[in-house]
Amino acid sequence: MQENRERGESLVFAVNGERFELSSVDPSTTVLEFLRTHTPFKSVKLGCGEGGCGACLVLISKYDPVHDQVEDFTASSCLTLLCSIHGCSITTSEGLGNSKDGFHPIHERIAGFHASQCGFCTPGMCISLFGALVNAEKIDRPKPPSGFSKATAAEAERAICGNLCRCTGYRPLSDACKSFGADVDLEDLGLNSFWRKGESDDIKRSNLPKYDHHHKKSKFPKFLKEIKHNVFMASERHNWLSPTSLEELQSLLEPNNSVGTKIKLVVSNTGMGYYKDTKSYDKYINLKGISELSKITKDETGVEIGATVTIFKAIEALNPKSGYEFLSDFDTILEKIAGHMSKIASGFIRNTASVGGNLVMAQKYHFPSDIATILLAVDTMVHIMTGTKFEWLRMQEFLERPPLKLESVLLSIKIPCWESSKRASPKHRSKIVFETFRASPRPLGNALPYLNAAFLVEVSTGEDYEGIVLIDNCRLSFGAYGARHAVRAIEVEELLKGKLLNFGIIHEATNLLTSIVVGEDGTSHTAYRSSLAIGFLYKFFSPLIDHSVEKRTNYSNGKVLHDNAHPILSSGKQEIQVGDEHRPIGEPVTKSGATLQASGEAVYVDDIPSSKNCLHGAYIYSTKPLARVKSIKLQKQDGVRAIISSEDIPTGGENVGSVSSFGIDPLFADEVARCIGDRIAFVVADTQKLADMASNSAIVEYDCENLETPILSVEEAVERSSFFAIPPMLYPQQVGDIAKGMAEAELKILSSEIKLGSQYYFYMETQTALAIPDEDNCLTVYTSSQAPELLHSTIATCLNIPEHNVRTITRRVGGGFGGKFTRAHFVATSCAVAAHKLRLPVRMYMNRKTDMIMAGGRHPMKITYNVGFKSNGKITALELEILVDAGIDPDISIMMPHTIIGALKKYDWGVLSFDLKVCRTNLPSRSAMRGPGEVQGSYIAEAIIENVASTLSIDVDSVRSINIHTYKSLCTFYNHSAGEPIDYTLASIWDKLAVSARYNQRSESVKEFNKKNIWKKRGISRVPALFEVGVRHAPGKTSILKDGSIAVEVGGIEIGQGLWTKVKQMAAYALSLIQCDGSQDLLDNVRVIQSDTLSLIQGGMTGGSTTSESSCEAVRLSCNVLVERLMPLKEKLQKEMGSINWKTLISQAHLQGVNLSATSIYNPGVTTSNYLNYGVAMSEVEIDLLTGETSVLQTDIIYDCGKSLNPAVDLGQIEGAFVQGLGFFMLEEYDTNHEGLVLADGTWNYKIPTLDTIPKQFNVEIVNIGHHKHRVLSSKASGEPPLLLAAVVHCATRAAVKEARKQLLSWSNSDELEKPFQLGVPATMPVVKQLCGLDIVERYLKWKMAKT
Repeated sequence: MQENRERGESLVFAVNGERFELSSVDPSTTVLEFLRTHTPFKSVKLGCGEGGCGACLVLISKYDPVHDQVEDFTASSCLTLLCSIHGCSITTSEGLGNSKDGFHPIHERIAGFHASQCGFCTPGMCISLFGALVNAEKIDRPKPPSGFSKATAAEAERAICGNLCRCTGYRPLSDACKSFGADVDLEDLGLNSFWRKGESDDIKRSNLPKYDHHHKKSKFPKFLKEIKHNVFMASERHNWLSPTSLEELQSLLEPNNSVGTKIKLVVSNTGMGYYKDTKSYDKYINLKGISELSKITKDETGVEIGATVTIFKAIEALNPKSGYEFLSDFDTILEKIAGHMSKIASGFIRNTASVGGNLVMAQKYHFPSDIATILLAVDTMVHIMTGTKFEWLRMQEFLERPPLKLESVLLSIKIPCWESSKRASPKHRSKIVFETFRASPRPLGNALPYLNAAFLVEVSTGEDYEGIVLIDNCRLSFGAYGARHAVRAIEVEELLKGKLLNFGIIHEATNLLTSIVVGEDGTSHTAYRSSLAIGFLYKFFSPLIDHSVEKRTNYSNGKVLHDNAHPILSSGKQEIQVGDEHRPIGEPVTKSGATLQASGEAVYVDDIPSSKNCLHGAYIYSTKPLARVKSIKLQKQDGVRAIISSEDIPTGGENVGSVSSFGIDPLFADEVARCIGDRIAFVVADTQKLADMASNSAIVEYDCENLETPILSVEEAVERSSFFAIPPMLYPQQVGDIAKGMAEAELKILSSEIKLGSQYYFYMETQTALAIPDEDNCLTVYTSSQAPELLHSTIATCLNIPEHNVRTITRRVGGGFGGKFTRAHFVATSCAVAAHKLRLPVRMYMNRKTDMIMAGGRHPMKITYNVGFKSNGKITALELEILVDAGIDPDISIMMPHTIIGALKKYDWGVLSFDLKVCRTNLPSRSAMRGPGEVQGSYIAEAIIENVASTLSIDVDSVRSINIHTYKSLCTFYNHSAGEPIDYTLASIWDKLAVSARYNQRSESVKEFNKKNIWKKRGISRVPALFEVGVRHAPGKTSILKDGSIAVEVGGIEIGQGLWTKVKQMAAYALSLIQCDGSQDLLDNVRVIQSDTLSLIQGGMTGGSTTSESSCEAVRLSCNVLVERLMPLKEKLQKEMGSINWKTLISQAHLQGVNLSATSIYNPGVTTSNYLNYGVAMSEVEIDLLTGETSVLQTDIIYDCGKSLNPAVDLGQIEGAFVQGLGFFMLEEYDTNHEGLVLADGTWNYKIPTLDTIPKQFNVEIVNIGHHKHRVLSSKASGEPPLLLAAVVHCATRAAVKEARKQLLSWSNSDELEKPFQLGVPATMPVVKQLCGLDIVERYLKWKMAKT
């Protein structure tokens, strides 16, 4: 212990070159926590706290004195413990470059490729890319062209594969990354601000911001090279110990030294992301300083890897060195292991997570480890130290032992050398075949697998076997399917051993395997996981049945045939039309503040510095769906200052958390908690960490006596008549006479059902607010809200104070999508109540799990319909009953009937009749989510069309085409919103897409592909979208300052949709009409300032896709006033001076007392308040019948933006909305248990799209059709409508599944396969696989055996 102390008790490190030295620190402190609370660097954001999103990334640089080199790697600062970075240099995005020192080319290219929207995730993206570029420079490769990196375009693109973004749809981020690649195809890069279409490659290269790997900011600080790498830290209650030998470690773990002491062994702490270990420890023992645990050795007996070796370094060591033409069997096995490891977690987790830590989690906590499974197959040995005893165990024995106790430490693992048996006879040839498999929602990692497997088989071929393959030995391992740990399928191995390989023996093996790969009770998708095991087994052995070992493997006689080059993940073409009538309106101007967002300098609510007396809050929420709250007890009360509840609302105040025209939702449960997630109380403590710990420790006593059973489904709501009343003015109008329409039908589908689930917002910034009490009973509240004006009223009503006592301020929102409309008000109002009572600032940053449990999300619903149609597919009548699950409070749910029917009317149904009920259930309130109701309504329409086509056995595209509106039918269904005939563009762009995207030709290609391929099927589909929007009033204020700079305020909030950018363009255009020198270039003079509800009132809410255009028009009106005021002075000065420039004009106006501040409010007239948006999309997908995985090969979109105010911004909205819709239709399962508790409560089990799941080819064309005289400069909305188009991927998947079922029917007759089927939403891998046949392999084998 003394020896440790002598090494130095100060923790020394650098952040962006600045030295930090700490003499005392709590060892549980993370790098993120330190950076955000003790430094000015706020680019590291808390997105998930699990290492699953990349928002908190930093680059860690560590000096190696032995080799005199610096190791650089990206890491999740939310998991990395501060004490572990002793002697290291931390680089954040601000450290790469900033507004003061100059931005880094990464920042500039991210901005220039329009790759930042809300910006919350952008700094993490920059660090991921920077890490890849820095490490590429260390590779022995030719010098790249000037301004580029040694990294390939594919490597640069894959750098961000583990980062999540909810706004952009990733395509522009991909382009920004690829632009650094030495081998980049500049033609492959999409819309950007560096060059115009058609310019030469030389011009393009010269215009890109130059990348220089000698960038001064990336140098390792010299003072850190003198630091000893091991540190002993002592604080009041905790110690951080860094032993340097196994003897020291043994001493620290001796019972005499550890009895009664809570000890935690630490390598990189990444396990915290999964297990959320919140226990308090007395000692942290850092194992990274023990050299024996970090070694990698390879000799003729195998490869030994130390327990603290990171997964990344293990991959490096196992991969064959480049330049080898021949690989042994063993080297090939190691290469396959490395390849599988590269799909574990994400790059920034692999950089720090250790091989030993992964295996210990599998052994102690039954973590679904890939590493355990693949190492089990190759008979890996495990080296364990228990006290002074050392032993080697086989992997299987290690996994089956009782969980390791503290005194047992994993030291290393050893992969034994595998080589095929040497046969004496030249007539025989023996070969080892090894392969690994994993099926997960994301192809390139950052997702746990449904199942993983690894198979090692020794086979022989020879004349004696007549060309048939003989199985000499085999090891088959399976994991992650719901068992406690990976297992070997011993019975299957024994069955296969010594057998000649044929379809019959494989069929026997699959039957046996079904009883082995069985998940424990509570495991999801058990039948699917078992089916995967069979699919993997068949996929492995089937090529060998063709007596072709070489065909199965990627080597022949040891010669390397593999290609390490990765394909590009996503490319795209963008067609836009730039307007020049109202410049700079219509130009693809770079998003305002994009470089600030990239560098991390853009300020979000949680970035606002806390005062020393600031307190932090966290909710205690109900864990019962309906229960009386009797008492609350906190087990952890460290730093707790108060527990706020409904009793703390001031006299005369109301218990309201959200007040809007849609309804009133309570802030706290009074006596009865009415759903899981209902806010019971608000714990206020000294730090956010302490507040979260206290709320998590709360024990709530409930009483359900004399309470009704909770209503947990729409069916129960109907039984008990639990509905919200819909005002008649919000209930849509029926179209036509249903009886007449049905009478015209030649065929009918009756009582068909559709069920749709929910979707979580997954804004990168969770709910957050800061309330600061002021003099005279006033409050200033900083909020991440889409409706600060409504929040303003809510707080005043709750506290019983005049509204002029409340000021709510919103600068920007880190992602909203409707989730920061009413749902943000509860957090801000809770902080306001606590601040008002305690007379201290109170803030909250909600943790991701709580946010997911309480958010509510998109409205689930159940649809029952009858549809009548003719034999050609023309529909004559549609009758619907729709039950919408609104949750416990009204929120915005009463508008759902209007929005659902509005989007569903996109087809000419002939007659449309419906009965919609908004059900009140004991579940968290559902709220607005991007396209609320419209997404579901549009999908319902497509599902009905698909069913009609299936029933008639005709092409679904022809059914869509015959039911698309004529202008006449459009007017019947949409009345006043239809506009003029020239405004109706849907039919024309529908036909245009068929030509431009080659629908007919590609449909034929898909048919040919499906004929030739058994285990992969493709589908192609085309869908329209029609979206009705309503334009609301909006205020705008423009002020011209003395130096000619311009400050603009609008009621609309910048949530990433580019509102500020469009407003800047509008102000520059409108003021340019003064027509003096310099007035044509005012864009850079304009600043849009944050929303302040006392400075600009009547701001309303930001949503519904039209806030940008309304805000622009309000600003235009205010600028018109200023131009009118300035015009007389301008004309006078022109007469006197001949010409006048902008600055002189404004200076003179100030001197002469001209009022240079104007406020206007835009009120759309009856004819302009509602209009229709049109778009069409086509997608081609490929499904894997063995796994159910869907790959989106290509998506083509044509979208009518009117005359786009900014085509770059609108393009980003189109792509981002589409990918968010892709998540809803294909990936995102927002599951709950039987009581309504959200089970998908983090990045581990809720999967939004990532770069590897978006369309591989993503083409978008924005058409500017016609002059829309009632629109704002003829523009149209783009924020929500494109999301509806994502249903095209689901429809294409359904087409592919249909082909799979046809094939299955040809193998085995089944009445079920001939019936129309419904593809669930989301169409996840298990859903797709089930419809393709969980027993597809068995049926195929039976069919194959019958044929032979």
